[in-house]
Amino acid sequence: MRKKTFAAAALLAAATLTLSACGSGGDGDKPVTVVSEDTGQQAATVLDKPFEKPDLVLTDTRGKQYDLREQTAGKPTLIYFGYTHCPDVCPLTMNNIAVAKKQLSQAEQDELRVVFVTTDPERDTPAALGKWLQGIDPQIVGLSGDFATIQAGARTLGISIDPPTKDKDGNVVSTHGTQVIAFSPKTDGGYVLYGKDATVDDYTRDLPKLVKGENP
Repeated sequence: MRKKTFAAAALLAAATLTLSACGSGGDGDKPVTVVSEDTGQQAATVLDKPFEKPDLVLTDTRGKQYDLREQTAGKPTLIYFGYTHCPDVCPLTMNNIAVAKKQLSQAEQDELRVVFVTTDPERDTPAALGKWLQGIDPQIVGLSGDFATIQAGARTLGISIDPPTKDKDGNVVSTHGTQVIAFSPKTDGGYVLYGKDATVDDYTRDLPKLVKGENP
């Protein structure tokens, strides 16, 4: 397994630079513009000082309040910040995880929490999130809410996200970190980080250990 152990401070500095600017067609269905600045090479980064789970209370795809810490306490949890209109990185990442998750036993699948937090809450309403995730994995938890709240929660994990904007051609562009953070069921700490280059094979290999709170 490709992995590294970094000091948390160094990782935080590196993580905030891991951004992917994704564009979706504007009012005139203009071509998609994608800019990637992710230079991460490692599939799994094991942290020497785990991140604390974000104190986020948002809205799930059923329109119900979802307290992240409360709902995922003691559960192996993967968290990703992205948006449904993303043309490449977000759907690829979520599909990779979904495919790998299906290789687990049913009991392990039921235990694992995969949480997708939108970075584009204006368009990603609970209903829109639910429809999008239904085609990937109905068990994935989709969360939407106030952008400032989401941004602050992401920042505690060293993940930078910016409000969606339109470029000069009318394309909607969203810049967001592409990391997946794995939280241990033993400590609820975020102790493993994955970059956008993590593959189905990487997740398939690691998930059996992550659900037990072990290092990949």
